[in-house]
Amino acid sequence: MRYEKADNMLQLALEMQAARGGLSLSDIEEKCGVGRRTAMRMRDALLRNFPQVEEVETGERTKRWRIPSGTLDRLITFNAAELAALDAATKLLERDNRDGEAAELAGLSAKLRALLKPDVARRVEPDLELLLEAEGLAARPGPRPRILVSVVETLREAIMASRKVRIRYRNRRTKKVNERLVHPYGFLHGHRNYLVGWHENPKANTVALFALPHVEGVEITAESFVRDPAFSLDEFARQSFGLFQAEPFDTVWRFTPAAADDAAEFVFHPSQEVSRAEDGSLLVKFRAAGDLEMAWHLFTWGDQVEVLEPPHLANMVAGHRVSWPALP
Repeated sequence: MRYEKADNMLQLALEMQAARGGLSLSDIEEKCGVGRRTAMRMRDALLRNFPQVEEVETGERTKRWRIPSGTLDRLITFNAAELAALDAATKLLERDNRDGEAAELAGLSAKLRALLKPDVARRVEPDLELLLEAEGLAARPGPRPRILVSVVETLREAIMASRKVRIRYRNRRTKKVNERLVHPYGFLHGHRNYLVGWHENPKANTVALFALPHVEGVEITAESFVRDPAFSLDEFARQSFGLFQAEPFDTVWRFTPAAADDAAEFVFHPSQEVSRAEDGSLLVKFRAAGDLEMAWHLFTWGDQVEVLEPPHLANMVAGHRVSWPALP
């Protein structure tokens, strides 16, 4: 607990240096998630430990304090999780076709890496590489589920340490909570967020998906595990149209001439093959699993798309299509 308090104080000091207009007691309450009295004690502790703290003249009744620029520069460094978050954000921007912003963020990441001292970089790089391999992205928009931050943080710690975890996992249908022993490999982020890991189970013993909103607790064990060198999270994600994992199948979609130009602007799957027919329609072919997620997406195109293959997907979509509004 003492280390946690020291970490909070250091983080607050860095925030106070970064805030050009200073921080008020209300700002400290909000940033640290504490009450008024605790915020006052934290401010007083900063005043004791950092005599450089100065009160900002604002002309208002609310008092604000700041630490002069440059005071704490030698204390500033970047850890693997922070750099990995930047890389994940870059990938998200690239996925959403925001290449300019992605390039800017990638440049920022490179500059931050350049600022690392050689000995710090040597310590950070292995963890960074592992975290980057553990973050998978599925091209599937949707609402954000509620996920315990502590669960994700603990799982990332276990991934970096290659330690088995015991997770308390709630079954979606029965609502019963069971304990599972898992080798955590990484995450898949899409319309839902999943832990990808090897499930130690006599009936399973295979790579499985665990919905993060259903993970109610995580315990890191003392047992280490060896990750299957043949397993690739990126390849695992590419097997499916979204997140559901099953036996891949070949599919062919035909977009009408009216929708062809719009459909051509989308990448429906990394393995897709696209061609134009003589009548101006667009044919999209790829191999993946996830017929239900495909159907969900196809519904958004209304009557402007037809599933040519396979028959079972065509049957899922047939009868549920609505008239597509005219394009502006």
